[in-house]
Amino acid sequence: MLVDTHAHLDLEQFDTDRDEVVQRARDAGVGLIVNPGITVDSSRRVVELAERYDEVYAAVGVHPCDADTFDEGTIDALRELAAHSKVVAIGEIGLDHYWKDVPHNVQERAFREQIRLAVELKLPVIVHSRDAEARVLEVLREERAQRTRGVLHCFGGTIEQAREARKLGFLIGVDGPVTYKNSDRAELVQGFVIDSILIETDSPFLAPHPHRGERNEPAFVKHVAEKLAEPGPFTLDDIHRITTHNARRLFGIGDLDATRIAYPIRDSLYLNITNECTLSCVFCPKTVGDFMVKGHNLQLEREPSADDIIDAVGDPARWREIVFCGFGESTLRLETMKEVAQRLRAQGVDRIRLDTDGLANFVYGRDVTPELAGLIDAVSVSLNAADPETYWKVCRPGIPR
Repeated sequence: MLVDTHAHLDLEQFDTDRDEVVQRARDAGVGLIVNPGITVDSSRRVVELAERYDEVYAAVGVHPCDADTFDEGTIDALRELAAHSKVVAIGEIGLDHYWKDVPHNVQERAFREQIRLAVELKLPVIVHSRDAEARVLEVLREERAQRTRGVLHCFGGTIEQAREARKLGFLIGVDGPVTYKNSDRAELVQGFVIDSILIETDSPFLAPHPHRGERNEPAFVKHVAEKLAEPGPFTLDDIHRITTHNARRLFGIGDLDATRIAYPIRDSLYLNITNECTLSCVFCPKTVGDFMVKGHNLQLEREPSADDIIDAVGDPARWREIVFCGFGESTLRLETMKEVAQRLRAQGVDRIRLDTDGLANFVYGRDVTPELAGLIDAVSVSLNAADPETYWKVCRPGIPR
């Protein structure tokens, strides 16, 4: 499934064929569309469209280019609209220093007040930034917007600014320009973290190649996904899954997918056989209850048996390699891991890898590496630190120092 996280279906460009546009999105595999308002009236319309179409969700807000319409009644109107069950964000809000019609101080006042509303309502924000990325980040920091998080829509800044946004818990929105021949967006996206990217169209604007110059529509978000997959290292299926999870997580739409024992990334199949670990790393997402990896839910309710794991693998011939690597330390289930590896060998699997913290010998009080001979072809040891002092500080292994 795909998610178009930014489309303006309420605009007049869709008045003659809105139903057909939504149907084409469905046919293209777009299962969710987030439709931000740009004025109070527009926000009312997007809520109405969210009621009309099951896959459409709304955000309510006042765009910086319309900030001169922001008055003392605006926040109350947005607060009332935001009470609707299908309103998932405050937006489109932000700063625009390209167009000169609305003074910067007027834009900034509206921006700040709407961030505060989002914090009050515990909703994320959809942020417009044009020629104003540095100032937008300053305002987000000053307003402590990390309390609510959000997305920098149609991100046009630098990789350094994208990383600053990520520190605040913000994602970046990638649109049609990433597909343009002379755009630098593809290079920027390749240097960024896929778990912090959303794909969007900004329909009816910014149509991607091969539709550049046409009216944009949500079905075209597939071209953005295809561009992200084009250079690797992720497949198109990976892009679909990861960006859909990113959208669901940010906007709170839908439930987590079922727990995965075997989960694909690129052309490798990873085996999640335990959530227990030898380490208590300070950076581990489990410390905040997040068991998601590249769009896969790895929170096990129980540890799977060898039969469960083999069933989850299915036909192993589809994969370049099979890797023992989940949200825990696989060697803590050494006997199960060895049995599964032996059964995979019998099925013709010729490359099995172990991704480990390297502490199995300490755990078992013996050298376990001879037991892996003929079963494991490669071992990747994740140290996560450049020196012993840092290792003990950030990884916090549960073994005597």
